[in-house]
Amino acid sequence: MASLTLQDFRQNFPISTLGIPTLVLLIMAMFIVPLAPVVLDLLFTFNIVAALLIVMIAISTSRPMDFSAFPSILLLATLLRLALNVASTRIVLVDGHEGSDAAGKVIEAFGEFVIAGNYLVGFIIFSILMIINFIVVTKGAGRVSEVIARFTLDAMPGKQMAIDADLNSGVIDQDTARTRRDEISQEADFYGSMDGASKFVRGDAIAGLLILLINIVGGLTIGVAQHDLSFSEAGRIYILLTIGDGLVAQIPSLFLSLATAIIVTRVTTSETMTEQAASQLANPTALFISAGILTVIGMVPGMPRAVFMTLAAATAGIAFFLTRDKMVKTKLEESSATEPEAPKELDWDDVEQVDVVGLEIGYGLIPLVNPDTGGQLMPRVKGIRKKLSAELGFLIQPIRIRDALNLDPDTYHIVLNGVVRGRGKEVKVGHELAINPGNVHGELDGIPTVEAAFGLPAYWIDPSQRDLARTLGYTVVDSSTAIATHLNKILRDNAAELLSHDEAQQLLDKLAQKSPKLVEDLVPGKLSLGVVTRVFQNLLSESVSIRDIRTIMETLSEEGGRTQDPDELTALIRPKLGRMIVQGLVDMQENLPVMTLDPNLEQLLHNSLQQAGQGKGPVLEPGLAESFFKAIGDAVREVEELGHPGVLVTSPAIRPWLAKMLKHRASDLTVLSYSEIPDDQGVTVVYTVQADPTE
Repeated sequence: MASLTLQDFRQNFPISTLGIPTLVLLIMAMFIVPLAPVVLDLLFTFNIVAALLIVMIAISTSRPMDFSAFPSILLLATLLRLALNVASTRIVLVDGHEGSDAAGKVIEAFGEFVIAGNYLVGFIIFSILMIINFIVVTKGAGRVSEVIARFTLDAMPGKQMAIDADLNSGVIDQDTARTRRDEISQEADFYGSMDGASKFVRGDAIAGLLILLINIVGGLTIGVAQHDLSFSEAGRIYILLTIGDGLVAQIPSLFLSLATAIIVTRVTTSETMTEQAASQLANPTALFISAGILTVIGMVPGMPRAVFMTLAAATAGIAFFLTRDKMVKTKLEESSATEPEAPKELDWDDVEQVDVVGLEIGYGLIPLVNPDTGGQLMPRVKGIRKKLSAELGFLIQPIRIRDALNLDPDTYHIVLNGVVRGRGKEVKVGHELAINPGNVHGELDGIPTVEAAFGLPAYWIDPSQRDLARTLGYTVVDSSTAIATHLNKILRDNAAELLSHDEAQQLLDKLAQKSPKLVEDLVPGKLSLGVVTRVFQNLLSESVSIRDIRTIMETLSEEGGRTQDPDELTALIRPKLGRMIVQGLVDMQENLPVMTLDPNLEQLLHNSLQQAGQGKGPVLEPGLAESFFKAIGDAVREVEELGHPGVLVTSPAIRPWLAKMLKHRASDLTVLSYSEIPDDQGVTVVYTVQADPTE
């Protein structure tokens, strides 16, 4: 068994951790163990120094939270002072008959020098200190602590929502948000503790008064009954010692009460109390007026004219110097402002990168973002980001929301990579959007508009018409939901642009935690990160989720040795994801309704593709191309009217070309190859597309 060295002991049991426990044990011992007068002098002096130190720290801190240990320190200081009261009371009552120095030099000094040996004067001074401490400082600090603690707790939800809003808009990152949340929690705990700590100070003031009365009564009784002193002699000795003891204890108590009041009355800024007072009290106008009032009072007959005139002159002099300093600073600022600044050398900090995803809003839509006015746009945007990240299989970048003064008040822009990809006009805050899905039973009294996401006719209506609109068959959403729906569609349609090399690398790093060998063998051994990223983008561009990252990477590992072409690799991956693609179209046990191409038309497209050569699409005659695209559009509309999704099934050879060509002509159409449909999936042909160039 290894021996424990001194260094090991210091590492495992730091000496600094024993300081507070030792102090607590010493304080508790003072309640029981009698102390010598010299030790009592040392402890009383230490108590005064500690109280002064606490006051100075309270004055010099910039924020109350910078002195977060104050409530606990206040408790220990109060306990130390009470222990000194008990120890001094023991000595005064036991040895007080021996003389004024029986309880130590400190108590004697306060009893003889401070109150000039007059116990009546001492009692009056002590009473005044008690009134100042208990009625003025302690009571006021306690009330302020209570109010601040209540307001801080009430403000916590709003502060948390503001942090979530900044995080969601990209203003701050996760670490900063976590730090701010911790600060809010610590602030609430601090002011709650201060509310309780102020009760320590108040109780200490009451205890000081009771101890004074007990010492006087007990001292007189002991002096007369046990030591055969006269009543006047016992009163002179014990009352002087008791008053001196009370003053020694109450002066540090007043310091701590003052420190408590300073802490709880501070307004949180980056300045200390001294800096705040110096900058805010240096008001020349107020000083000149005060000097004038002092002069007028000094001219009144019977007033001490010399005193008032001296103070008036001093006040006016301070005001004059402050005015001169401000004039000099103003001239320097004006001269520096008029001097042309030398052109600053450009660096990379002057080149700003565009946001991946941004939402620019006009100033009329700001209430939708502000949680204080009931704005729900921030939670909606956060929910969309979370939902899309789960469905697409990668983390969507934070969506930055900012107000743009160049936009109309009721307008918003959806920006991807610095380019506007979606616009919304005439968004009416306080109204709701009633969308016509195509089968409504009447008109509404509202402002006609067009829904931005899908281009459907709609009305902006008063919220009181919501139930009527739903009865007539309209889909009713609020302004925030309308904007969020448009944002969701733009992000989903352009998901491939949201995934870059960084996101691809993070996906690989996450997969490597469970399948390190798979990732290690593939990247960069067989395929580069660029090729893998391009494959991900190809899948996303055709609305295929990359959640099943393991299957995708296994297929790339199998096929990466034969080809590194991203399009070919994408075509090889899609059949492996066929079940997931199909389940996104129909329920698990339902037949898949599909459209097919006329065999002659499909053969024609095959022949055109072979003639065009590898890597190129079929070259169609203009008449045939126009007829083909028109037939596809008619087929999609007819199938959707039957309540089926638009799904076109073709041969694997022409599927990639058809998917690209039809993406923007029939956005709701899904193009599958025969190999992408699982073997156990039932299929029903509901339409056959025919195209005749002569039509």
